[in-house]
Amino acid sequence: MNPRVEEISVSLIRQVAAKKRPTSIDLGMGEPSLRPTQRHLDAGAAYIAQHGLRYSPNAGEPRLREAIARHYNYPQMGEAANVCVTVGSQEAMYAIFKALFDPARDELLIVEPTFPSYVKMARLEGIGLQIVRTRDEDDFGFDVEAIVDALTDRTRAILLCSPCNPTGRAMTREQGLQLAAALAQRPGEPIWVIHDEIYREQVFIDDAVDFARIYPHTIVANSISKSNALTGLRLGWTIAPERFIEQAIKAHAYMTSCADAFAQAVAYSIFTTPDAIAEHRAWYAQRRSGVLQALDASGLRALPIDGSFYACVQLAPGTDSLDAAMRLIERDDVLTIPGIAFGPNFESWLRLSWVAPLDRFQEGLHRIAALQSR
Repeated sequence: MNPRVEEISVSLIRQVAAKKRPTSIDLGMGEPSLRPTQRHLDAGAAYIAQHGLRYSPNAGEPRLREAIARHYNYPQMGEAANVCVTVGSQEAMYAIFKALFDPARDELLIVEPTFPSYVKMARLEGIGLQIVRTRDEDDFGFDVEAIVDALTDRTRAILLCSPCNPTGRAMTREQGLQLAAALAQRPGEPIWVIHDEIYREQVFIDDAVDFARIYPHTIVANSISKSNALTGLRLGWTIAPERFIEQAIKAHAYMTSCADAFAQAVAYSIFTTPDAIAEHRAWYAQRRSGVLQALDASGLRALPIDGSFYACVQLAPGTDSLDAAMRLIERDDVLTIPGIAFGPNFESWLRLSWVAPLDRFQEGLHRIAALQSR
């Protein structure tokens, strides 16, 4: 067996989520509870009925690539040639890793706590890792000075998930400009910034950074999973300078050949319907207001929610978050995700998805608070 695969643990998030029962209060999986907009699915089906369900070009349908590039219109990245359509944003990230890193010399800098797949994908590829850990006393906000101080001659890229899964914190534009300026001053080969902006449509602060607009060596990964409640459709993309996209397309082609033709037709409907990519944004903003009130009333310490649809609450210091999550699902029928899944500095925290009905979220908080007093 491949030792790199053998050393990789299975997803702790999925392990805990598998404990869910029909009666459970589900605050676990990072998946919208909204239903997709039917007209986009109908448009996709109509296109397939007319044109058939055939392979697309490896890089994706030209019309979709053009529509994605035109929608975001990042500086120097506004053409179809700047887009590779992928099977969700996770495959986009893997294609980025395959195309960008030379495992013999390069390292990836990751800011934790963060989505655990990044570390595991890097380890599968033998890519060296540098970990910068945000601090509890800063509410796990991004620390640009710590990121810059951690850079070495081997750093090939910095991976930013902003808004962040799990913390919901976002890097501000001022912080982004500070980081971009520091990177521009470094001699030698440029350091890339990989911006996972999967929660772009769930940003609730005015000054969140849009990194591809301020730094030319940016690679973006995104999808329609969270924005349009289409997690199961598996349609994502990467946007980057053309010289990188040419290599990413090759990596993508040998991993999956091409993305699903029906999914691409649905995505095309979204990107050619005004404001459709943001059609659920108002719902999330309204739900967040109720969530913040519920958190205030719970008595639990919670992090600011700059973006995403997660709330993070602190357990008693020294609490084993996995043990707490297992007790909550087994005894109290509340599904939560243990902080340890996102990095050791997030132990004694729980991540709560707040896409469940608000009264269910409130009841879940009540049961978590009761656990603390037992």
